[in-house]
Amino acid sequence: MKYRELGKSGIKVSEIGFGAWTLGLDWWGKKIDDDEAKRMLKRAYDLGINYFETGDIYGRGKSEKLIGEVFSGMRKEVVISTKYGYDIYGNEQIGHKELPQKFTPEFTEFALQKSLERLQTDYLDVYGLHNPKIHTIRNEKVFETLDKKIKEGIIKSYQIALGPAIGWIEEGLESMERTSATAVQTVYNILEQNPGNILIEAAQKHNVGILVRVPDASGILTGKVTADTKINEKDHRSVRTGNWVKQSLQKVDQLIPIAKRNGLGITELAIKFILSHRSVSSVLPTVVSEEEIAMFCQMSDGKYLNDTDKNEVISLFNQWPPYELKASVQVA
Repeated sequence: MKYRELGKSGIKVSEIGFGAWTLGLDWWGKKIDDDEAKRMLKRAYDLGINYFETGDIYGRGKSEKLIGEVFSGMRKEVVISTKYGYDIYGNEQIGHKELPQKFTPEFTEFALQKSLERLQTDYLDVYGLHNPKIHTIRNEKVFETLDKKIKEGIIKSYQIALGPAIGWIEEGLESMERTSATAVQTVYNILEQNPGNILIEAAQKHNVGILVRVPDASGILTGKVTADTKINEKDHRSVRTGNWVKQSLQKVDQLIPIAKRNGLGITELAIKFILSHRSVSSVLPTVVSEEEIAMFCQMSDGKYLNDTDKNEVISLFNQWPPYELKASVQVA
């Protein structure tokens, strides 16, 4: 396992991180019981993963609790990042619908304390705004509160996680202007490079780390989703239409020559393409088994795409039809 700086924070994180949302939710085709979840976390650590990324909304704190239990007594050996902003305390989660958000100083204090308790720690390496919209990014009180927590030593840095879908480029770019912003998290993969390529370039200028989620394009790049795959409506990937799957598989065919030239499979090409960008601090694959963790970990070996191959991948992407990017509703 190789490690990188998380932006300007001075924190070193594993190139492959553990996105722990699947431990709290069954939105990826599998319900993981607590014992298996703990084995997965331990296996990840044994394979060199030190960056564990979660959020309080994942199972209403369940994911945080599992991380806290597994790494109790090992706090200095792991980098813990969690996110907040959805009011899980006053609202019930119904399907995949977004909950109301709160980023007031009072709610931040409350949510932070609850996360600390579940994670069994008195500080966080990274605290994140979970899918904030543009009015939140422009709210000085939000960042004054986070800066205060940094001064108090309760958090070391903060990130802005863009979403829930792909887009919110304006939010990402404006977030990087914040002095203490350490990282921006976004959907980015070899098939969906926009707005990632723009954010990656800006991140280098501002010394902000990029955290990548959905690096496998919802299973297309691991072979878990094919033209014949039927995705359950409860699965988070159900928004991916049959036409999207068909078009994505056609794009993969165009990438195969580059993969073969480098002696790689498509999954390896996908991850190594992402890691060939120095602004990327950590890749967060969606994993539901120990075997998947091991598969992704072996891809962090320092041997990534050269500039010629990387630029060819980007050039191919630029030839494909554009897709819709989500953004905040602008309020006059």
